Amino acid sequence: MAERITGHTELIGLIATPIRHSMSPTMHNEAFAHLGLDYVYLAFEVDNQELKDVVQGFRALKLRGFNVSMPNKTAICQYLDKLSPAAELVGAVNTVVNDNGVLTGHITDGTGYMRALAEEGIDIIGKKMTVLGAGGAATALCVQAALDGVKEISIFNQKDAFFANAEQTVAKIRNNTNCEIHLFDLADHDKLRQEIDSSTILTNATGVGMKPFEGQMLLPNDSFLRPDLIVSDVIYNPRKTHLLQVAEKKGCRTLNGLGMMLWQGAKAFEIWTGKEMPVDYVKNVLF
Repeated sequence: MAERITGHTELIGLIATPIRHSMSPTMHNEAFAHLGLDYVYLAFEVDNQELKDVVQGFRALKLRGFNVSMPNKTAICQYLDKLSPAAELVGAVNTVVNDNGVLTGHITDGTGYMRALAEEGIDIIGKKMTVLGAGGAATALCVQAALDGVKEISIFNQKDAFFANAEQTVAKIRNNTNCEIHLFDLADHDKLRQEIDSSTILTNATGVGMKPFEGQMLLPNDSFLRPDLIVSDVIYNPRKTHLLQVAEKKGCRTLNGLGMMLWQGAKAFEIWTGKEMPVDYVKNVLF
């Protein structure tokens, strides 16, 4: 790494809380080195309270760009100059690019999620999915799934600050796609069981399952699962969340968030550098 750092090296960052578990620095720095690009990628522990100051600081330092993860994906929109059409629809950002002082927010989570499923030979086009959560990652994958042709989506979320945002997202998806989409209270276990029973895939798009909620899941118990259900999680550390462990024991096919992380990262890499990430090389490093 020391041999790569010069006076011309540009910085790309990642802001989230928690963040020290992230594999993104390894992924991007390996890709930069492999292609001989003069960039370095670092992770910063940032919460909503520091977010405004951090964005202003990044702009002043002329960072080329940065990734954004929980809990900052929706809150950051107000501090950026522009949003891509997809980020505007989702109302969340996971990738920011700095073009001569103009900060533009993009969202690559949804494309990363759908690409990860496709890479595993999982086809949910024309089918039904149930999603746990209504934050930035959940919204992104729901929007992309609807745009790609998923027939029906059922979202379950606690009646918290995200619920009103989720209602707006559901309305946007209804108005802009042919997807049938509904939002339900996560506390309604009877409805949750009913929707999962008629779904091809169940996806946890919350942080429940990673620190500080490791060992937990949003389902009350394993009776909500059946062997022919596909169960996925946006979390990749731990690689097997409690939900995925329970699902495996039930006989379900499972998928963690590594593929989604890889493919959303590949799109962000392209946005910053104008070059394709060497995905096969990065896979060998990470997996």
